[in-house]
Amino acid sequence: MSVSATTITFQFSDGQPAQTHVAAAGESVLDVALNNGIQLQHNCGGVCGCSTCHVYINAGGDDLPEISDKEEDFIDRAENPRINSRLACQCVVDKDMQLVVTIPPQHFLGH
Repeated sequence: MSVSATTITFQFSDGQPAQTHVAAAGESVLDVALNNGIQLQHNCGGVCGCSTCHVYINAGGDDLPEISDKEEDFIDRAENPRINSRLACQCVVDKDMQLVVTIPPQHFLGH
């Protein structure tokens, strides 16, 4: 019997090799990135007050909490928003999830 863990695979638009990290239930994608030395801007401190932690969810997005109106408003202000855009601070994982996330270029200060 195998025990399934929640993992997040971070892909980088700047060509860095992908990294996969284990996440605990209740952690956000932002938490996991920062805890593992992955640079991800978060000007508001992870409270859904800006768009700097904008990421693309490539797989596993259906298992995440539903997007709020507030999060959607900030995504509209993000650079190059897509249908799979989320704010990493709002993507809180549960157990037995496998997410694949792309971190877009972070050459801006954000809103």
